[in-house]
Amino acid sequence: MRADAARNLETVLTTGARVLAADPGASIASIAAEAGVDRRTVYRRFASREDLLSAIYEARLTAIEKAIEDARLREAPVAVALHRYVENIIAVNRTWPVDLARMLADESVRARRDAAVREVDAFLERATDEGLLRPGLPEGWASALLPDLMHLVSRQRPELSPGQAADVVVDTLLHGLGAS
Repeated sequence: MRADAARNLETVLTTGARVLAADPGASIASIAAEAGVDRRTVYRRFASREDLLSAIYEARLTAIEKAIEDARLREAPVAVALHRYVENIIAVNRTWPVDLARMLADESVRARRDAAVREVDAFLERATDEGLLRPGLPEGWASALLPDLMHLVSRQRPELSPGQAADVVVDTLLHGLGAS
């Protein structure tokens, strides 16, 4: 793919993610206009709105997998890996703000998502075993809370850089909201 075509594709996908997050019924024409490309350019690459949605979801899932890989959840010191993972996922959430839930009917997508969840769950167990997270919490509590915190800061605090937002999430996860 030529460099300009690759840039156009990336622009269409990231714009599509943003537009569809704001308006799930947005048309290809409105996405193309927002991306600054002709709708024929989009239709040459995607035969239908569903094909475009699939490509956006695929890109988001690939970005999540890369974020997990880059965090080095198995190798890096736990505190470093946690912060890196949170920072990476916040960046993914902001770039690809669409929800994967709509596409989980696809078995291959579900399998990839489930593998990513297992990787993070194993890391959170490691964080507990190494004393970063306290033991004795209800099963799956950290696994449920962490994505919610990342989603919240991604949407509610756009003025924070991913690193600053990760600081808030990690501090909240590790220390809660209490004064002590």
